[in-house]
Amino acid sequence: MIGPGAAVAATGVGAGDMIAAAVAGAKYGEAILWAAIFGAVIKFVLNEGIARWQLATGETLLEGWADKLGAGVSSGFIIYLVLWSFIVAAALIAACGLAAHAMFPQLPLIAWGAIHSLAAVVLIFLGRYRLFEALMKGFIALMFVTILACAAWIKPDWAALLPALATPNIPKGSGKFILGVIGGVGGSVTLLNYSYWIREKKWEGRSFHRPVIFDLGTAYLLTGLFGAAMIIVSAGLHPDMITEQNQMALALANRMETVLGAPGKWAFLIGFWGAVFTSLLGVWQGIPYLFADFMQLRRGKKTSSRPAEAGSGSWYYKGYLLYLAFPPVLLLLFKKPVWLVVIYSITSAFFMPFLALALLYMNNRRDWVGELRNRWYINLLLTVSLLLFGYLCAVEIAELF
Repeated sequence: MIGPGAAVAATGVGAGDMIAAAVAGAKYGEAILWAAIFGAVIKFVLNEGIARWQLATGETLLEGWADKLGAGVSSGFIIYLVLWSFIVAAALIAACGLAAHAMFPQLPLIAWGAIHSLAAVVLIFLGRYRLFEALMKGFIALMFVTILACAAWIKPDWAALLPALATPNIPKGSGKFILGVIGGVGGSVTLLNYSYWIREKKWEGRSFHRPVIFDLGTAYLLTGLFGAAMIIVSAGLHPDMITEQNQMALALANRMETVLGAPGKWAFLIGFWGAVFTSLLGVWQGIPYLFADFMQLRRGKKTSSRPAEAGSGSWYYKGYLLYLAFPPVLLLLFKKPVWLVVIYSITSAFFMPFLALALLYMNNRRDWVGELRNRWYINLLLTVSLLLFGYLCAVEIAELF
């Protein structure tokens, strides 16, 4: 009953999300714990909408965009995906290198990053989905147990924490950081991976709606708790210590060592490594499905007619996996071109409000999804998502210019 959701949760928690939660926790402490839980609720609503469309129609959301919104929408998305993949892949390789280097400095960062990327490719090629899901379940247990144990181990004031989890509080000047926590929890484009992972599990048809809700509900409960744990662990640190990934990992690990001794430091470093490696593994395994799906659509073949693992066995899938794994390593050797970063920032800012708007439109059409159309409270939360991510989009673009 739990499988694809565990993969979504593990993939959606990466170094960037940890930085956002850690900086917010360092600046404002436990007062903003609620933001991690609220962000998890928003991502649950979005991901449940993606899955519900597929259960009702038999199509992935990407297929639905092509069929219902026109080929231009899916073509525009795939151009964005190629750009997003390149920069995100480089960031994930670097994050894995940083995490491993912090534990074992004998090898340089780039070597550790390349080793992790190659290891992920081998695991995916050899094991397909079943091995991937088993690994993600193991890693999610590792990363959540270690980070949650660190948060509990430092003995916070539980009487103050529980109200902070349930009661929205916006300290002066915290708005941008709270939005960063809400937006960062649970991933973005990687939400679309869930379509292909439930197809691998053969969860098809409306009868699987309740299992999907249970699966995703469990996943995002863990995601929210993980974000809250990061805020608790980082509370009390000086914000300037954790503005960069390597500084963040070392600063938090050193705090754990000061409070808990060497076991606390190693527990945090292992949890941090688990978080970034599972993000890399999830992107490497899941994102090539999107490219393979698009190429099949261009050739006029419906993915719903293919066997469950045909996508991961296609040359489109394998080629895109290699594209993720190796060319982005070059960005670790050179500074990112300014134009590439600007275009990526603009396109990525538009994705989440577009996703919320698409689900508001597509999942409210009774002639498309029937009885699985949006309920009023889903529409309310999707509208909140649209406004929230639309605001974040405007802010990000304004900061570029």
